[in-house]
Amino acid sequence: MIALAAVLAAALGAPLSYECLRAAAPVHVDGKIDDPAWQRAPWSSDFIDIEGDSKPRPKYRTRVKMLWDDRYLYIAAELEEPDVKATLTQRDSVIFKDNDFEVFLKPLPATKSYYEFEINALNTGWDLFLPRPYSEGGQADNSWDIEGLQTAIGVQGTLNDPRDKDKGWTVEMAIPLTAFAARQKVPQPRAGTTWRINFSRVQWTAGKKSEDNWVWSPQGVVNMHVPERWGFLHFSGKSR
Repeated sequence: MIALAAVLAAALGAPLSYECLRAAAPVHVDGKIDDPAWQRAPWSSDFIDIEGDSKPRPKYRTRVKMLWDDRYLYIAAELEEPDVKATLTQRDSVIFKDNDFEVFLKPLPATKSYYEFEINALNTGWDLFLPRPYSEGGQADNSWDIEGLQTAIGVQGTLNDPRDKDKGWTVEMAIPLTAFAARQKVPQPRAGTTWRINFSRVQWTAGKKSEDNWVWSPQGVVNMHVPERWGFLHFSGKSR
């Protein structure tokens, strides 16, 4: 894994970084991303192909923004999509069988362990804990649930109706900072704390055998489970 990470770093450069501002007030999670606090949070760069700039640019735009306070890490995502659709309604389904949005979070950067959350346009989620990457013998722990998680979806168009053209869908979530306690002791972040994080969008195209994978910080390989390539999430004491 170390050798692979070195090769990818040489080819792709350093992983991306995001300065996560403090929310001036608690964010109301309704999928609309219109709270005043969000206006102060910068958008990330647009997602690119999981392998990097050597591959074609994604046909639909995806970007995220983040905030935090003493209770939550807030994440908002905007996904351009002319035909918003989803089928899975059972929690902890394999959500990437639908078009989805995924969060990969490593609050203890020095460890091998990390967390994953996937969501579709029906607001169906899948949360799991990985004690180590699959390539190192890790097995997904689907029994971990993000207790107190708040999520909401906004559809700019009509869900599961191909007769019209949609603008896209938005995801809004509040991840409790206490959610990791069932698996690990994670210190409360403060200004200056750094976690590792990445985001993925799985996009299925009719007639295409495999899915597109669009990400924030490129992995260099078609594999999200290379945490060394995830971006850096810097908790800031600033609120703009």
